[in-house]
Amino acid sequence: MKLNVHFAIGASFLFSIAALSAAPVQGWLSWRGPEQNGVSRETGLPSTLDAAKPLWKVDFPGASTAVVAGGRLYIVGYLGEGQDLQEGIGCYDAETGKPIWQHLFSDFISDIIYNRYATSSPAVDPETGNVYLQGSQGLLVAFSRDGEMLWKHALGEMIGRLTFPNGRTQTPLVDGDLVIIRGITANWGAQGPGGDRLYAFDKKTGEIVWASTPGDRPKDSSFSYPYLNWWKGIRVLYVTLGDGSVGAINALTGDPIWRVNLGKAGINATVLVHNGDKVVGIYGTPYEPGQMVCFKVPDVAYKLGQQAPTVVERKDVEIWSADISTSTSSPILVGDRIYVVAEKGDLICVDINTGKRIWDTKIGIEQRNSCPLFADGKIYVPILDDPDSKGGDSTDAGTKGAFYVVDPEKGKILAHIALEGRCFGSPTAYNGKVYLQTTKHLYAFGKAGNNPGLAKPMDEPAWPKAGAAAGLQIIPSEVLLHPGEKVSLRVRTVDAHGLVVGEVKSGVKWDAFIPPTAKVKAKMNGSFNAAGDLVADAEKVPSAGAYMAVYNGLKGTIRGRVLPFPPISENFEEYDLGETSTFDQAKFSYPPLPWIGARFKFDIREQDGSKVLRKTVDNRFFQRATVIIGDETMKNYSVQADVLSEGNRRKMSEVGLICQRYLITLKGNEQKLEISSNLERLRVPAVTDGPNFRWSPNTWYTLKARVDVAADGSGVIRAKAWKRGEKEPEAWTVEVPHKHAHTEGSPGLYGFSPQDMPVCIDNILVTPN
Repeated sequence: MKLNVHFAIGASFLFSIAALSAAPVQGWLSWRGPEQNGVSRETGLPSTLDAAKPLWKVDFPGASTAVVAGGRLYIVGYLGEGQDLQEGIGCYDAETGKPIWQHLFSDFISDIIYNRYATSSPAVDPETGNVYLQGSQGLLVAFSRDGEMLWKHALGEMIGRLTFPNGRTQTPLVDGDLVIIRGITANWGAQGPGGDRLYAFDKKTGEIVWASTPGDRPKDSSFSYPYLNWWKGIRVLYVTLGDGSVGAINALTGDPIWRVNLGKAGINATVLVHNGDKVVGIYGTPYEPGQMVCFKVPDVAYKLGQQAPTVVERKDVEIWSADISTSTSSPILVGDRIYVVAEKGDLICVDINTGKRIWDTKIGIEQRNSCPLFADGKIYVPILDDPDSKGGDSTDAGTKGAFYVVDPEKGKILAHIALEGRCFGSPTAYNGKVYLQTTKHLYAFGKAGNNPGLAKPMDEPAWPKAGAAAGLQIIPSEVLLHPGEKVSLRVRTVDAHGLVVGEVKSGVKWDAFIPPTAKVKAKMNGSFNAAGDLVADAEKVPSAGAYMAVYNGLKGTIRGRVLPFPPISENFEEYDLGETSTFDQAKFSYPPLPWIGARFKFDIREQDGSKVLRKTVDNRFFQRATVIIGDETMKNYSVQADVLSEGNRRKMSEVGLICQRYLITLKGNEQKLEISSNLERLRVPAVTDGPNFRWSPNTWYTLKARVDVAADGSGVIRAKAWKRGEKEPEAWTVEVPHKHAHTEGSPGLYGFSPQDMPVCIDNILVTPN
């Protein structure tokens, strides 16, 4: 019997559908589709699948989900092997699979292992047709429909976005004028401590509009996709967080509104919202079973500009819970029914009003990331490995993924095929075709030509009108300048909900501002000219701070840094050791404020008669630290520093430098000088018994590196190490060629103290080649 689907949609839900479907650009524009819940209203889609006879198949492997706009399909994938593997975006003709354009990027300063979890997916702006990508390595890139790169940020160097071995990366969310992303970051200042943060960028300029830290310290990385809705007239994001909670954030300002704690680990599955008043979250890990929880949307107070959410107890809002667990696969919502693939491969149907399990069907032994898709009265379900295939050898187990078509009424399997490659991404249905990517190919199933059953777009209701001005929003909200540079700031008034009231052209008063909670009382070296531009001082010294804008009694703030181009030098002698450590009662100073990723991971202390940068060891959460001391556009320089590992003959830590997106590391226990970029793809140790190479604990050495890039894009990374005070050797200790060399990237520092053995760094010098 065919399921009679009743779509229960509240007014706010209708808005989110219409906002995407009635726009100038039509298609399946985001990972979760136009209704944000994995549902397509299209009919005429295939009920049977034949792996041997797809509509088309192309060799673009990956773990992404396709989006479709204007007859073009966009998807993330990767090509190449070993150190030359690159991840990027491909654009194809959605009808024929013919490639149109492609952009690939090398990984850098990460330990990502591919084919382990799903990657992000592209997102299409319904207004302009522009396409946005957040790569696993932390690149956020905007492209035109035709593949022109509009703007690009290296988020690791810009805001301290961290990478993890599993590579879990959130798909960008486009809403109005904003592109919203999230990740674990360790930035600078108040955003210096590692946190699960969301950032909003102006979709056309790439400028930061707001940053938000809605949760507690993350227990894990989370890459769940936010859900857009309206709450008390406020545009909100509902999102699961790395601290095990579900939170609500003002989508226009980033203000955290409320948070409900659910589990003890980061939550990766995206929430469902039913009738605008119920939220469903599901959590768990492969090793710790979790639950599916339905709760009422909390009724709390909100004030524009608030920095912390109202923490709501789960017991005060919970409607029901069920012992259904998944670590990364997101559920879908069809009317009053939830469909989800649980951790151990069961497809389960649940009534959203009662939590009652209606049916379940075993389709696999493990689900990793793929999510079901509902379309044309059928559920399309990929599963990681095909249960009927024998898989491969021990290094490539599970070489075939399963793809099912299931009847949503009773869970009966209508079709089942095995595909080449494992299934990590989710299926997409549009214009009579179903698209799915595996770790081997990108497939299209269905009939050629336009589908008469394509769902018609809905009229887009207008956004609510803004009320009286209640605050200022300044764009960009965070700036990085070099000495003498200037930036124009846009100041606009917003109402109590964050809706834009108007632009402010003149009459704004600016003053340096030090937040009362600031650990380092510092100011940015800059001033405002007559045109209202922020101009960095010409003096070539780093600085950081904040400014407050006042207009007609309304206030707003921005953060900014000034970083000089090379030559850069730092010996820490001017820092006052006026703080006392609660860990060992030693005197210290905080690290330079403009440096990204240094806070709580390094401090400045007395060592061997001078002041040095020393790796902290009191918090194991921060035992590995990467510090960015420059700008992502820097290139063609050498970086040098004196380094030391405290320890003994049996226990030494690691210390190193970052040069143009390569990590040069002295590894104590292994007695190696190592050059790496992706630790699994490009990782070259030198000969351990080479001259001037073996190094001892509690002894200072000098480490130096540079990158030389040829006209064809290839390059050589060079590094040398010698005992401090001795003559620099003429020859490089190690030289590593790289076919796809990194052509730019900030200098930086690295410390890894897993055995409570600190490392120290001093006399940092960055010079142009």
